[in-house]
Amino acid sequence: MRGLREQILVTALVLLSLAACAEPTNQGAGVQPVGDDVTAGRLGGAELEAAVDAPVRPAADRERDGNRKPAEVLRFCGIQAGMSVAEMMSGSGYYTEILSVALGEQGKLYAHNSPFVLQRYAEKPITERLARLEATNITRIDAEPEQPDLPSGLDAALLIRFYHDFYWQEVDRAAFNRAVLDALAPGGIFCVLDHHAEEGSGDRDVKLLHRVDAEMVKSEILSAGFEWDAGSELLSNPSDDRTWSIFDDDAARRDQTDRFLFRFRKPTARPAAAGSRQ
Repeated sequence: MRGLREQILVTALVLLSLAACAEPTNQGAGVQPVGDDVTAGRLGGAELEAAVDAPVRPAADRERDGNRKPAEVLRFCGIQAGMSVAEMMSGSGYYTEILSVALGEQGKLYAHNSPFVLQRYAEKPITERLARLEATNITRIDAEPEQPDLPSGLDAALLIRFYHDFYWQEVDRAAFNRAVLDALAPGGIFCVLDHHAEEGSGDRDVKLLHRVDAEMVKSEILSAGFEWDAGSELLSNPSDDRTWSIFDDDAARRDQTDRFLFRFRKPTARPAAAGSRQ
């Protein structure tokens, strides 16, 4: 009898030890709603770091990585190999190159730019970058933001450091947000990163300083039908007083703004209308 009790005790201790060492499991599908978890590396994978460290990336891009933290940003957004992702207003393609490598051959990347941005500055650099990459997983989309002609069923969409420009470029932001929402699969993620303006300043600084009131952005995106998922302080910079232009003459300051990073989610099911029968 004593031997049996000892065996049971040993077995229980082994099970407890195994449980303590087990990797925590994600709660639910897709990205987790807790910002701290993403910095622990549970949502991405080695492909994100490998994509940032790819030796073919231009030196000018690499020099900006320290302050832009692209691997950490994409991990927060839940980007993983094999996903289908829309990079809205991809500009000259800093993130496009990283995303293409991270998503892999089974992934799909839709690199979008508006005609205005292409004509203003992005046509040459994005064309040259895509030609150099020769990536089969990138589809270039040149279209107005309100009608981006995206495929349906996307896993994620990103808008990096551009929402503020929609104001002075007179983009219909409600139409843009709805277009992104419609393109995402249920539960799909929409990540928005931009430069903080002074709290309560609304759209006052969108053109002169290229900054925007974070709460106003959040409210507009929620109004389109998205659900709030999480915010991150990953790119927070308390020393930024939010009073200078991101295109400051001192180029070294451009990636040192205080930035917000928001994660929204497309609802998995539309709520039933009041009085409707289930």
